[in-house]
Amino acid sequence: MSSTNALKHRQACLYITLAILAIWFLVSLGCSILFRDWMDQNMPQVGNAQFGFWMSQQGSIICFVLLLITYAVLMYRLDSKYGYLDSRHESSDSVDSADSAESAE
Repeated sequence: MSSTNALKHRQACLYITLAILAIWFLVSLGCSILFRDWMDQNMPQVGNAQFGFWMSQQGSIICFVLLLITYAVLMYRLDSKYGYLDSRHESSDSVDSADSAESAE
């Protein structure tokens, strides 16, 4: 691994992490505190709860789980782009591609 690839990998990793943290901050703080009253007045109700209350209770948790999945997918792609995958991931990818090649025949 060259030092320029390692630097590019680290910069991309920081960019992904900061972007996801910014989204998490905006959803958590914005939806549950800053924009709750506006959402209660301008958004439809979810069940018996007003939308602002629902987003502050459930929506921020759902967003957090979706951000975790997004982070895992983006980091896997980034690691595979720069060659940081361990042998377990590489061997499972090669087995999957060999299986798909056999089924195509």
